[in-house]
Amino acid sequence: MKLSTKYILFISVLHLVCLVLTYLVFEKNKVLFILAEVFIVGSGVLSWSLYRQLISPLNHLKEGINAIKDRDFNVKFLPTGKREMDELIEVYNQMMDELRAERIKQEEQHFFLEKLIQTSPTGIIILDYDHQVKLVNPKALSMLGTQIEEVTALANELKAGGTKLIRPNGLRAYKLQKSHFIDRGFARFFLMIEEVTSEIFEAEKGVYEKVIRMMAHEVNNTIGPVNSILNLSLQTKKLWEHGDQEALRNALEVAVQRNQNLNLFMRNFADLVKLSPVNRRKMDLVALIYAVAALMEIKAAEANVTFEFILPEDPFFILADLQQMEQVMINVVKNALEAMEREGVIRFVLKEGRLVISDNGKGISEIHNEQLFSPFFSTKKDGQGIGLTLVREILVNHGFDFFLKTIKQGQTDFVILIK
Repeated sequence: MKLSTKYILFISVLHLVCLVLTYLVFEKNKVLFILAEVFIVGSGVLSWSLYRQLISPLNHLKEGINAIKDRDFNVKFLPTGKREMDELIEVYNQMMDELRAERIKQEEQHFFLEKLIQTSPTGIIILDYDHQVKLVNPKALSMLGTQIEEVTALANELKAGGTKLIRPNGLRAYKLQKSHFIDRGFARFFLMIEEVTSEIFEAEKGVYEKVIRMMAHEVNNTIGPVNSILNLSLQTKKLWEHGDQEALRNALEVAVQRNQNLNLFMRNFADLVKLSPVNRRKMDLVALIYAVAALMEIKAAEANVTFEFILPEDPFFILADLQQMEQVMINVVKNALEAMEREGVIRFVLKEGRLVISDNGKGISEIHNEQLFSPFFSTKKDGQGIGLTLVREILVNHGFDFFLKTIKQGQTDFVILIK
């Protein structure tokens, strides 16, 4: 039962008892009975007036509570002229002013934070309480595209404050950092993604250039004198006058041949270090594709591989270094041929500045995907690991974006975005 109901019931019962007692006491004296009745009626009116005055603040308070529940901080009350009531109204109005100002401040901060996230040069992914993607800013979307869910799954392994270097497409390197903030008393996580591809490339290049120079220096200093001694020995007829020296002679010839192969091996590595600056000239990319296909046609035929072309009928001119782009095309086609386990198809598609070289080979495993363009990494037993590294250096120097990925079973695409 409400307090107001109890009060009305109490007053009603009290006055009813007074009426009965008045009737019993002043039954014979009508004048006193009438005066007593008038007094009781006045008391009832006064009690009702006092009730109205006492209940009025409670009604205002109830309206104020409902406004706060509805988050409507614009509801304010006017003074009534009654001191106690006006003091309560003044406190309420001040509270509403402060709540409204605080809400405006929070909205401004939220708007600023949202703008900051949307325009940040760092990729940001905000997760919900269930570690699912809640918000992705444009930078993260441009860096990762459709790989956001994969990166988020990798981030689940990290603790708050942890960092990890990832290569989701095998080429570009990103530093992934996981942090958290408190939202309504619970921890929510967010990911910051920063591309460090250029820094990684520069660091790798500095290391492998130094290693290659040291290797080339030592190998050349050794192979030259050794081959001179071996060739001199082979040309000295007196050493081979006896027939029992034939095995030794064959061994020396094998040694010379192995030294020449080693020299060729080092020359392939030296190509990475001696790569000349890009000499941009107007060139027809369609003509280059057909020329490379013709060059690789015999090798493709030996592996029962055919070429398919979806190319423009008209020339497609770009500004690039013809010799270096030819090296890129040859390496990509060579890798595609080596990926074929049986007869297959290599398809060239050029559309809207996007060159796609597809093959239906065995594809790239998830284990090897992140290491594809790492120097000296190769999935082949006798591979040197410089083919894709050379491709990477040339395309990066040209400013062409690219990636190599197995799209689905039986389809691996090497994509070059021509600017």
